[in-house]
Amino acid sequence: MKQIKLLTITFKEKIKASETPLLRGAVIHSMQEESTLFHNHLEGNKLRYSYPLIQYKALHGQAAIVCLGDGADAIGEFFSAEPKALRIGHRHISLEVESINAREHDIAATQEPRLYRLKRWMPLNQANYRTYHSLEGIGDKILFLQRMLTANILSFLKGMGIHLDERLEVTITRLTPLHGVSFKGVKVMAFDAAFKCNIALPHHIGLGKGVSLGYGTLCGDKAQYKDNA
Repeated sequence: MKQIKLLTITFKEKIKASETPLLRGAVIHSMQEESTLFHNHLEGNKLRYSYPLIQYKALHGQAAIVCLGDGADAIGEFFSAEPKALRIGHRHISLEVESINAREHDIAATQEPRLYRLKRWMPLNQANYRTYHSLEGIGDKILFLQRMLTANILSFLKGMGIHLDERLEVTITRLTPLHGVSFKGVKVMAFDAAFKCNIALPHHIGLGKGVSLGYGTLCGDKAQYKDNA
């Protein structure tokens, strides 16, 4: 078992899920000197490929930033910077804080599997997209996506410096393909999903591709989660 630091900042500003890239850009643009954790870019146009520790989201229809581990410490740079007018699309915003939830979460295997939901989960890259579409049976496709989800969870654990001694068991229980989802200006395959797994995962973290931009947001099955397009 290992504890990780989690900080969820919810703002009063209403945004759509599709506006999270604009939220990210507005926050980064407002800072003269920002940590690499805010944008995952290194010098020389290189990328930081580790799991994103600062994630921009629309939670319950409101702008939010979820910070994990070192990201929870780095977010102070944004709030200590000189206040600036931020802009999302064609409108100016102030990002007035509505709530701050700071907590420690125990990452550990569970005796009984827990049920989770994923919103706008993007499991496929260019290579495994072709593999997925080459499968003819629905069962084969779901098993393939289960392997992708297992890899996504292991990537999160690795990014948090956690090694799981127990075997990770993941079962997708519901899968809804989404239409018209755009990632970096390109139409992509995304899903809303429900799954069970034998590990205690924190709500609102991201799994899969595009997690820093609010894709693949995780919540418990009983949580009410509003995610406008």
